Formats: sequence, C-alpha cells, structure tokens
Amino acid sequence: MTRRGTTASWPSRGSRQRVEARAVTGGEDGEVRGRRPERREPERSPRGNRPPQRAGRAERVERGRPHRLLGLASTRRAAVLALVVCALVLSVAVPLRNYLAQRGELDETVRQQEQLREQVDGLERRKTELQDPAQVEVEARERLRYVRPGETPYVVQLPSSTPAPPPAQEPRAGSVLPWYDQLWSSVAAGRSG
Repeated sequence: MTRRGTTASWPSRGSRQRVEARAVTGGEDGEVRGRRPERREPERSPRGNRPPQRAGRAERVERGRPHRLLGLASTRRAAVLALVVCALVLSVAVPLRNYLAQRGELDETVRQQEQLREQVDGLERRKTELQDPAQVEVEARERLRYVRPGETPYVVQLPSSTPAPPPAQEPRAGSVLPWYDQLWSSVAAGRSG
C-alpha cells in the first residue's frame, strides 16, 4: 500500500515507470475519497524482469480452456499427424517398391543361372560322348547317312500319312468367276502352255 504523499515504482513490460499514488483525504473523520485503485506489482521470476511461467496443463483445463498440444487444436493436430504419416508412407513406398522389383529380378536371374548350368552339364556330357569313336560312327550313319566302303546303302521311303489334295476342278464355261480367279487361271494357263 502507498502512504500519503509518497511515490512508488514498479516494472512494467521490462522498463521501470514511476507512478505517483496520492490519497486525498477529506472531512474530519479521515475518510479517503477519490483514491486511485492500486496496481499490483507483477510477480518476478528469479532471473530478472521476466513474467512468470504459464500455468500448467491441469490449470488450463481447470479454467475451462481446451488442452492444446504445441499450441494446435485437436483438428489441426490430426491434420499435421495425417501429413506426417503420408510423408512417411511416401518416403518408404518408393524404396520398398524398388526393393521388391530388385528381389524379383534377382529370383529371375537365379532361375536363368540354374537353367544355364543344366545346359552346360548336358553339353559337357555330349562332349564326352563324342570323344568315343564308336559314338561318332553311329552319329555319322544316322544323321549324315554315311556308309563304309563296300557297303550298299538302301533308302526306304514310306508313303506319307497325309492324303494328297484333290485336283482342282476346271470351271464350267457357263459359270462366271470373279476377276481375280480369271486372272489367276490365265496366268496358270500361260505357264503351262
């Protein structure tokens, strides 16, 4: 409280101001009239003129204000969370797709290697077979139809299993053929004649 005729000072927004508070008395009984309301001096933190810390979560909820994390409302928090999740999914999707594609290519390459190994093994067996002179003679007789000097080769031709197509019939004189059939028949007649 201030006394009559004295001055008091306190900090306001980081600077000091001098405020003069006077009490005006009137009447015989010492009644105080027209007195200015006293200003409360702000609480000081131990570090100087900083305002005190904000109230904690429990105090904010008690005052009826909704809880806000990082100064954001719950819908904004949800939107930020959705954006973060989308960013994470997109940043993981491309490398994951590349990984799966490379896995598929690797499996295909391994299958091709196995096929080529089998093919190489077959060719190695064939090579060892052809190093035997008796096998070379058998191959020459079957595939190339070679014979030894003094032998008489016989070739038996069996009739084919597919029947021959029926001979083409000559068109009658009274029937009209399309132009391309007439052209073809004239070309065929020119070759044979």
